[in-house]
Amino acid sequence: MSSPETFATIINGDLPVLVDFFAEWCGPCKMMPPILEQVRDKLAGKVRIIKIDVDKNQKLASELNVSSVPTLAIFSKGEIKWRQPGVQQANSLVQLLNKYIVS
Repeated sequence: MSSPETFATIINGDLPVLVDFFAEWCGPCKMMPPILEQVRDKLAGKVRIIKIDVDKNQKLASELNVSSVPTLAIFSKGEIKWRQPGVQQANSLVQLLNKYIVS
């Protein structure tokens, strides 16, 4: 049985990671799942997309200075490469992620 993946293992992996920091009570956060699905469909197998509930992961949110939700961030090789609060459009996320995809 393998141990559960940690945030650190995920962001240090080979694929760029798009992280959606969200909260259950956040209205705009509810707009992100269909957008993230579009990104996942366009970049299938080339990126990882994970969602982090800031209320259940307060320590991580605090360490990364996530003060508003939704906040989206792109990690590549463990480093944060981009972050932006607010709802983002699928096409702009795909363009951003393409910069970090190693072909």
